[in-house]
Amino acid sequence: MNFYNINPLDSPDSLSADLLVGKRLKDLRTRSGYSLRILAERSGLNINTLSLIENGKSSPSVGTLQQLSQALDVPIAAFFESEPVEKEIVFTQAHARPTQTFGSTRMQNLAKDLINNAVQPFVVTLQPGMGSGDHTIVHTGFEFIYCLTGSIRYQVAQEEYILQPGDSLVFESHKPHSWENTGDIPTQILLILYPTEEREKPGGRHFSLEVMKKEINMKIAAITEDGKTISQHFGRAPYYLVLTIEEGKVTDREMRDKMGHSQFHEQAHAEESQGLGHGMDAQSHNKHVDMAQTIADCKALLCGGMGMGAYESMRRLNIQPVVTDLRDIEAAVQAFIDGKLVDHTELLH
Repeated sequence: MNFYNINPLDSPDSLSADLLVGKRLKDLRTRSGYSLRILAERSGLNINTLSLIENGKSSPSVGTLQQLSQALDVPIAAFFESEPVEKEIVFTQAHARPTQTFGSTRMQNLAKDLINNAVQPFVVTLQPGMGSGDHTIVHTGFEFIYCLTGSIRYQVAQEEYILQPGDSLVFESHKPHSWENTGDIPTQILLILYPTEEREKPGGRHFSLEVMKKEINMKIAAITEDGKTISQHFGRAPYYLVLTIEEGKVTDREMRDKMGHSQFHEQAHAEESQGLGHGMDAQSHNKHVDMAQTIADCKALLCGGMGMGAYESMRRLNIQPVVTDLRDIEAAVQAFIDGKLVDHTELLH
């Protein structure tokens, strides 16, 4: 059977696919103990959208599935497969690929039941105009795309890439990205998601805190001007409030000085002369390193606003940045401890 010539809309299973995905989503949500409201907060999706999906009245995009997989700490395949029997070796014949259709998008899982979902390869078929959905996607690990047929446009951070058959793209997937079939014929790609740590399951804007929460002694920092509220500008804030968390409770608070833009005022902005994005050049990264020296012992950094360059610098320093719309530090930290703090990457500039 030649899968290149199959129209996903012709699949006999396509009529029931939405109902199956909706049922799996509801099962996974219930098993996690989440209400629709909590899942909406964790995933960044509208509560009405979630309700429509659960009732089989709406087809989620691949991007929506990634957001849900991250919020629920499950691989994408969990939405259209029964409980797996874990395998160390998975052989998938071309004519027997596990296939699921979401509206006009088809996904074929090439590693069904692979133990730990260490690598997640899919053949994805997109009809013209289909793509990741309305939101940019941010998750951890790496993403690899190989264009098989048609063409696809990928937007990664501030760069745009048009992939034709035989072209490939690989990038660190914490960079905001989106994709779309902008052509007039179906596009088929090989998509491989590769989380780099046990907790890093591909998805959208919400990162898993389960591993962090198990640590006996963990420190997180919040950028602040008064020790009570989270500053909306990372570069200008003069202080960090560092909080020590032990077994899910804050046990200590400490104000630390933070270097800011004023200390670097006389230095030239290298990105302006080199044509790079804001804060993405080596000189800016060095500034961010200096700013982060006093919180090198922290696992996460809470802020109300941040440049893309600073966001990526923090990640390179193994500090998880979280851009939050909560202003009160105590409320944001409690949401962090509860695993409900959403990383609003749309606020990056």
